Amino acid sequence: MRVKIKGINKVAKRLADGTKATYYYAWKGGPRLPGKPGDPAFITAYNEAIATQTEQPVGTLQSILNTYQASPKFADLADRTRKDYIPNIRQIEAEFSAFPIEALTDRRCRGEFFAWRDRLAAKSRRQADYVYATLAAILAWANDRGLVPLNPCERPGRLYKADRADIIWSEADEAAFLTTAPQRLRLAYLLAVWTGQRQGDLLRLPWAAYDGTHITLKQSKTKARIKIPVATPLKAALDATSKVAITILTTTKKTSWTTDGFKTSWRKAAKNAGITGPTFHDLRGTAVTRLALSGCTNAEIASFTGHSLEDIDRILDAHYLHRDPRMAESALRKRETLDARTKTPN
Repeated sequence: MRVKIKGINKVAKRLADGTKATYYYAWKGGPRLPGKPGDPAFITAYNEAIATQTEQPVGTLQSILNTYQASPKFADLADRTRKDYIPNIRQIEAEFSAFPIEALTDRRCRGEFFAWRDRLAAKSRRQADYVYATLAAILAWANDRGLVPLNPCERPGRLYKADRADIIWSEADEAAFLTTAPQRLRLAYLLAVWTGQRQGDLLRLPWAAYDGTHITLKQSKTKARIKIPVATPLKAALDATSKVAITILTTTKKTSWTTDGFKTSWRKAAKNAGITGPTFHDLRGTAVTRLALSGCTNAEIASFTGHSLEDIDRILDAHYLHRDPRMAESALRKRETLDARTKTPN
């Protein structure tokens, strides 16, 4: 006899490759359960989740955390983001589950939150920033809905500062990688350097997104829809690649990549090519740098990256625009040309 389990939250999602998947949670905002109803592992996980479930708290930060995890906002996060948020929320719960909502108006509580972040930073500044940013985002969401009186965690600044502005793939790096890397990773390189897209979007990119002249995609992070013209080198590589899976990029087993599997294979290929500095992520900056060096306008670069025009200046200056000597030389040539024109007699 089959027993109907009450309270299960069933969520159907369409994945980036167009397929559908169904996920089950112990309750709205509760832990995700493995398999499907009736499976032994599913039932075991459900019973364990119910055993640890406590009565909904009232008037504390825990109630806000629970409400957020049961909200459409949390459900609509990208799978990777939601997966990353969960351990962050657990750390917040461990420290502030009983924190009174009414105390958020006390000016001293901002200092208390900062002190907590400082303690986390003793292990990792980057992770401390991310956990704190998670709390700030949840409080901002709650404040917009009138669930908390204000958000004392807004605009905290960052403890971790990573400047990769000068880390791009040189022509020598590119030649070494394309010479030694296997074909499936050479294709990944060309996709990244000729489109400027993020690793996650490229790993999920289906063949249906390529029409022979353009690649059309919706970025998972910004939700921006962009249509990128395909350069000749990338077109040659794509047209020579067999379609063995839904996604363009595949493993040796002709299956789509997992994020961890791709990172591991990429690191090995880069090491074999003697590349120790630039990472796959830096190909995004390399693409933007090369576009800028080619004289592209901000609007043209934005059409590739999917960023807003307002962000382009900041991005180029603070993150991506490598201070390449060729840019200074190009600026000097333009200045000399202008100078010569103004001094030419009529």
